[in-house]
Amino acid sequence: MTNGSEMLSKYLLDITGDRCPMTFVKTRLRLDKMQPGETLTVRLREGEALQNVPRSARELGHTVSEIKESGSGIFEFQITKA
Repeated sequence: MTNGSEMLSKYLLDITGDRCPMTFVKTRLRLDKMQPGETLTVRLREGEALQNVPRSARELGHTVSEIKESGSGIFEFQITKA
């Protein structure tokens, strides 16, 4: 069960070990394999990727949830495919 702001995600993409531009390349490849309405949880490090990946996903028309820090400079958010 989740609260109103959280969605269940059946996909997880951990790009904490990657650097831009590969962070969004990997995110885009994963999203391309998903159906509209499905949700992808993305885990990444602070810095350029944290700014670029959510912005690029929004520019493609996807919905991005609130970004939350999960500790040690790692952040997590969800993208719902348009």
